[in-house]
Amino acid sequence: MPESVYKVIELVGTSTESWEKAAAKAVETASKSLKDLRIGEVVELDMQIDGGKVIAYRAKVKVSFKYLQEK
Repeated sequence: MPESVYKVIELVGTSTESWEKAAAKAVETASKSLKDLRIGEVVELDMQIDGGKVIAYRAKVKVSFKYLQEK
């Protein structure tokens, strides 16, 4: 296997329905501008509360993608 380098970034996805959908939205949106996403790791979950009710779920996700070196 050839040597490779990967970059890791943090994203925050939101959803009014669930943490799973919030994490999926972060990855889906990132995949539109980043190529070759490899691994996603949910590192933190929280929620936004208003008037005693949950109004949004938030998922902080670390994703890695292959770093393309110019030749």
